[in-house]
Amino acid sequence: MRRTPMSFVLAVLAGVAFVGFASPASAQVLDPAARNNVLIQQDDLQALQSRIQRQQFQQEQQQYRAQDRVIVQQPPPVVPQVRPSCQTQIIGNTAVSTCR
Repeated sequence: MRRTPMSFVLAVLAGVAFVGFASPASAQVLDPAARNNVLIQQDDLQALQSRIQRQQFQQEQQQYRAQDRVIVQQPPPVVPQVRPSCQTQIIGNTAVSTCR
């Protein structure tokens, strides 16, 4: 799917809206064909707006999913190691170690 730059889409919307507002007052003639043409243009504008909103929503969801996929490496926990305290006593000719 090709992504349309948002500035381009907004420019298109602005142009369509400008054309709708800049129409001469004679566009209100009770000609059924002209009225149908205006209704079709409004439908096209609404469809374009819906499409843009859907694309924006999908882009937001893609960004949120990308953020959720980022895995932060946690450093390994620092676990203090207890070393036994040993005392060595010399009794006669024998060394005796007592560890606690």
